[in-house]
Amino acid sequence: MSSQTNITVEQQLQGILEVVLFSVPILVPCCVFLCINVIMLMTLRSKSVLRETSRYVLLFNLLFGDTVQMSLSQLFYLLASCRIRLTYPVCGLLAMLIELTNEISPLTLVVMSLERYVAVCYPLRHSTFITIRSTAVAVIVVWAFSSLNVLARVILLLDFPFRDLKSLQMKDICAKENMLLGRYSDDYDKAYNYFLFVSAGVAVSCSYIGVMIAARSACTDKDSFRKARNTLLLHLVQLGLSLSSTLHNPLIEAIAKVTDRIGLVRIRSVIYVCIILLPRCLSAFIYGIRDKTIRSILIYYLCCRIKLSVITAKAKVSP
Repeated sequence: MSSQTNITVEQQLQGILEVVLFSVPILVPCCVFLCINVIMLMTLRSKSVLRETSRYVLLFNLLFGDTVQMSLSQLFYLLASCRIRLTYPVCGLLAMLIELTNEISPLTLVVMSLERYVAVCYPLRHSTFITIRSTAVAVIVVWAFSSLNVLARVILLLDFPFRDLKSLQMKDICAKENMLLGRYSDDYDKAYNYFLFVSAGVAVSCSYIGVMIAARSACTDKDSFRKARNTLLLHLVQLGLSLSSTLHNPLIEAIAKVTDRIGLVRIRSVIYVCIILLPRCLSAFIYGIRDKTIRSILIYYLCCRIKLSVITAKAKVSP
């Protein structure tokens, strides 16, 4: 009896050690990415020119959605690593929140691309069409559209006979895929994602083509056209990175068929950082470096953080 108890304790300790070893390498980059995004959000709210310019307001909305999405994704990852099983209502609420923020990025990128198209192709009308009020309306529409999709998913969930369940406790870890309980939920999820990303890709691509046509027909302000072209190309890359997150689960399922458990956990950790976390931080870093207005303020905040960390470390070392 004692030997069986010792084996059980050893197995539990081994399980805890595995969770720590595989969670810490994920937790550290996530914290770094979250700090960068939070500093970027602080930067965008630090000056009135950033708070009152449409493209910076849209960028703030993009970064806010990405930051919340990153935080929720990390929460899901930790729950899965610790094998914590939630109830269906709690998991459903978290899944709907992550689904809500997941769609903010492609929709906001569409609005940002249209804003750049108007700025380059219709510069005289830009200040009339693109105002803080119209930008606020666009942000509200983005969140409302995402909320309608979440509402549709909730309605589809109601089709599942929860009353036939013996317990609301989930038998598996909390994940969006495990909440596609209705007959039509999976079909709706795939159809909506295809529609969303194809529509966003077409909108951004058309904006890019429109800017290129305007650049060829105009003979002045080539620098503005070049910047707008590069910005729209960046939006296409960001859209592709957002789309890559939908490949995470199918990729893991395919790898699981050809590797063992330990290898799968290691590969899953790398894929999670590259596909889920990195794209959510990349836009903040790129915009912060490219934009002259943001760059100086961002560097100031980053340097202050670094100096504060050095001073704190010295204070702890000194007697």
